[in-house]
Amino acid sequence: MLRLFKKTLAICLIGLGVGILLVLLLPITGWLFIIGLTVVCVGLMWLAC
Repeated sequence: MLRLFKKTLAICLIGLGVGILLVLLLPITGWLFIIGLTVVCVGLMWLAC
């Protein structure tokens, strides 16, 4: 049950990060781009463990 919750949370993080990146490709601002990239990386690491 906990493992399923972790995977769901990781997929939500990846989706959120990709959403942030897609929104920010319109006005390119560096720090928000870095935040989106970090959220995607954290989601992928969470999914891996």
